[in-house]
Amino acid sequence: MESDLLSRLSTLSHPGRMTVFRLLMRRCPDELAAGEIAQVLGFKPSTASVYLSALTQTGLIVQRRDGTRLLYGVSLHAARQVVAGLFLDCCQGRGDLCPPIFPDMVARTMRKTGGKFNVLFVCTGNSARSIFAETILRDLAAERFTAYSAGTAQQSDLNPMAVSLLLAKGHDVAPLRSKNIAEFQGADAPRMDFVFTVCDRAANEDCPSWPGPPVSGHWGVPDPVGAQGTEADKRAAFQRAYDALHKRLTAFTDLPFSRLDRGSLQQHIDDIGKTPAPQDA
Repeated sequence: MESDLLSRLSTLSHPGRMTVFRLLMRRCPDELAAGEIAQVLGFKPSTASVYLSALTQTGLIVQRRDGTRLLYGVSLHAARQVVAGLFLDCCQGRGDLCPPIFPDMVARTMRKTGGKFNVLFVCTGNSARSIFAETILRDLAAERFTAYSAGTAQQSDLNPMAVSLLLAKGHDVAPLRSKNIAEFQGADAPRMDFVFTVCDRAANEDCPSWPGPPVSGHWGVPDPVGAQGTEADKRAAFQRAYDALHKRLTAFTDLPFSRLDRGSLQQHIDDIGKTPAPQDA
């Protein structure tokens, strides 16, 4: 086990390999194709292949063939072994040496007293998908959740087709405005209990750590704004995005939060994120 720890630490000491590992951690439990990894990180395909091979050999990531593609995902078991090797074996479980955040985070149940859960939905432009999620959660369970949304790119306008669909569904769009993620990272910003990315591009970005930290999840939905075809085709794409998020948020609000520890809750959130989008069903 000692040799595994040293080998994995040595592998992660290389900046390029660490960048790949961080990307796959951010996208967990998703699996990414080698070509997508190279494109997102700006690596040459041959360079990405070398990094992926090294990470696979030490067991930090796993490889799976899907037709002609090779898909890569992080090995949470290996990542936990690295953390355990550093903070549990080395300090022999001494409370004055081991970071208290680890046991506290695992044991804490998601009980909320004297307030509601704060939930932030992050996308690139904050014009459609994250706006859908904010509105749906607000109308599904406003008594238990305060919903927010933001974009990682420069502030954009709300997409007219998205707003039109929300109005047709009977939602109140008056509270909506396009926001940048920086608005939620200041000292006076509301403290988030949950942060969800709803587009792959936002999930790929190396965002600053959130205080807390909140429970996070990736619920990627295809971007309806980029839909091609007739006006009816484009409206259908917005409807599919809305339906996918409504289904996931209904499942989310049905979770028994007070009976779940952080680890169990994370598993439920990851499972919800795997729910097929309507066009993939």
